[in-house]
Amino acid sequence: MRLGLKLFLGFFLIVGIAAFFVMRVFVDEVKPGVRQAMESTLVDAANVLAVMAGPDLKAGRIADGRFAAQVATAQRRDPRAMVWRFPKRSIDYRVTVTDARGIVVYDSRGQDVGRDNSRWNDVYRTLRGQYGARSSPGTPGDADSTVMHVAAPVYDPADGRTLIGVLTLAQPNDSIDPFITASQRAIVARGAWLIGSAALIGLLMTWWLARGIGGLSRYAKAVSAGEPVLPPKPRSDEIGDLGRALETMRRKLEGKAYVEQYVQSLTHEMKSPLAAIRGAAELLQEPLPEADRQRFAANIAQQERRLTETIDQLLRLAEVEQHGWLQRRTTVDLCALCRQLGEDAGPRLQAARLSLHCELPDRAPVQGDAFLLRQALGNLLDNAIAFSPEGGRIALRLRAEQEGWQVALLDQGPGVPDYALERVFERFYSLARPGSGQRSSGLGLPFVAEVARLHGGHARLENREGGGARAALWLPAL
Repeated sequence: MRLGLKLFLGFFLIVGIAAFFVMRVFVDEVKPGVRQAMESTLVDAANVLAVMAGPDLKAGRIADGRFAAQVATAQRRDPRAMVWRFPKRSIDYRVTVTDARGIVVYDSRGQDVGRDNSRWNDVYRTLRGQYGARSSPGTPGDADSTVMHVAAPVYDPADGRTLIGVLTLAQPNDSIDPFITASQRAIVARGAWLIGSAALIGLLMTWWLARGIGGLSRYAKAVSAGEPVLPPKPRSDEIGDLGRALETMRRKLEGKAYVEQYVQSLTHEMKSPLAAIRGAAELLQEPLPEADRQRFAANIAQQERRLTETIDQLLRLAEVEQHGWLQRRTTVDLCALCRQLGEDAGPRLQAARLSLHCELPDRAPVQGDAFLLRQALGNLLDNAIAFSPEGGRIALRLRAEQEGWQVALLDQGPGVPDYALERVFERFYSLARPGSGQRSSGLGLPFVAEVARLHGGHARLENREGGGARAALWLPAL
């Protein structure tokens, strides 16, 4: 699959999924939102009607008094309203009034007079001084014909505090269903436009990116073939940065920039040890207790070893990096190389109280440079020793894998933190040793990766299940 198609599909997939879920949220929120708004208007209207019903309810003429007549007149009106493209030709409110015991004394439809509503949530809660509301089926057994009921207390007009009844205002929920459906359809239609627009934008962006990346690809192929080619056209984005990086890499491979880089790297890495040596040397010029003198002298020796290790590793890495191919290529038996490596590491393993267990076949021939391979495997073993706990076990395994040979070193140390897994092969990046807290030069694993590349293989470092790390070097078989 072409990169441009991958970019387009990835962009469209992300935007499409995001738009789909956003639309789902909006569509799902329309119904409760509209019903909450309806409930709010019912609360206002119920409280207004409760004040108007108070005098008739106290006088005992709520069923045939002025309030009942006005409600009946209002329900016969034709509003002749056009609400958001929907005509409204009738009043949907239903008004019921109960006395202080919850017995219905007035019903605008004349159906439930005398019924005990004291157990309905709207009346029950209002009689106890709380906000009462409920949503119940208008027709028993029909869950789709629900009716919203909102109650308001009716107080004695004389003092405004004595509860003499409850007025409940009801409105069918299906009276607002057309508005809910229209809103949901509008959201879906606009969402479809959004996804279509996103697809068009993604197509244009993909074409623009693919065009820039294609130019870089053609430039890189021409450089690798040794053909004269102009640098990529300047751009003020990441693709332009990549083009400049490729041109810089080309100049570095020519020699001068490559040497400058190593001088700068070496200078940077030497600053910290030299500062430590300078500080310890200045203190040693003063009278000191014997214990402090020995500690500062040991620190100087330690920093000297660090400097020597850094310089040696950097020189070895420079030697392998400055060539794009192996200078010496012979048949190398990895089995013999691993056995010799284990024997040479015996004193260090014994000093660290570690054991090395080798799982090797009879023979594993590869084509390459024995000296470089020995150094690379030695770096992996050094890391395993440095990060293994006292009394731990290191396994050295050599197995055939994917038309090649894989050398793996497995330790029982703390493993590699997740944040460092992608950086362990960066130059000068290192982790503190568990025992001493000291860091290495950070050049060992980059050297291993470079040796693997020169041999047509690859290196990998990962955590093991149950603890510890697994460092592996894969090389093509002979």
